[in-house]
Amino acid sequence: MPTIAQARPAGERAEKAGPKTVGEPPARRWKRTGAAYVFLSPWVVGAALLTVGPMLASLYLAFTDYDLFNTPKWVGLQNFERMFTQDDRFWNSVTVTLKFALISVPLKLAVALGIALLLNKERRGTGFYRSAFYAPSLLGASVSVALVWRSLFGSNGVVDGVLGFFGIHVGSMVDQPRYALLTVIALAIWQFGAPMVIFLAGLKQVPKELYEAAELDGAGPVRRFLSVTLPMITPVVLFNLVLEVIQAFQSFTGAFVIGSGRGGPSDSTLLYTLYLYQRGFNNFEMGYASAMAWVLLVTIAVITILLFRSSRKWVFYAGEGNR
Repeated sequence: MPTIAQARPAGERAEKAGPKTVGEPPARRWKRTGAAYVFLSPWVVGAALLTVGPMLASLYLAFTDYDLFNTPKWVGLQNFERMFTQDDRFWNSVTVTLKFALISVPLKLAVALGIALLLNKERRGTGFYRSAFYAPSLLGASVSVALVWRSLFGSNGVVDGVLGFFGIHVGSMVDQPRYALLTVIALAIWQFGAPMVIFLAGLKQVPKELYEAAELDGAGPVRRFLSVTLPMITPVVLFNLVLEVIQAFQSFTGAFVIGSGRGGPSDSTLLYTLYLYQRGFNNFEMGYASAMAWVLLVTIAVITILLFRSSRKWVFYAGEGNR
């Protein structure tokens, strides 16, 4: 066996044979890393032209009076002052959006979790049902789906016919202010497939040993859900909650189609994004619309931060306990 003294020269020769990085000429360093920059360049260019650039442009336009045809005129904080103090429809859109989010998000998550619990057990045909329940999310909030939804809840639609069979005569729900927003909410809940799949993935990660221990302690199905399942999937609940809240504040297509592009009837479906669209593309007030967009961005950011802050009290991470 060679001694340390004998082995050292071999190690030194191996070190000398390896690649040199210290004091390497810039041209050779660029040759080694140039391929990485080449592959990253499409993403960098795309982010600069399609994300960062438009965001900076909209930030500038938020402080201007711009109608798409004339040169933007700097007006400072006038758009924001007008928005918060003079625009009643703005506050109505805020109210409608908050109502939409507060009702649709919890119900959508509850439906998604309930279906995920049913599909979590391996049964015959489970794969087919998983795909079937996920299909609405693949369709998304498309215009065609919203048109079908409007016809379902319209006069002489399927919903009106079913309710009439039981002696409940409501008429066209999309044409009545007290029911129109409910149809938009129902459309959002119907697209529960994406959070359902995420809940399924979370349920698969719950250790079966915990259920076995709970059964030995005499816990029933409800107690096992409240004491084992729900605490173990709280990180998944937080993830879905953040995504769905952001999506709710950005909802547009369903309200646009059901409300005929005006937020009707009587502005009952005037979501924030729909009113932003009206200001920007109907009234050609792009400066005002840009200011509204930045208010929406800041609002979503604040709500997301609050959700993550609150998660310290109710989200459980296995192996770490409650934070």
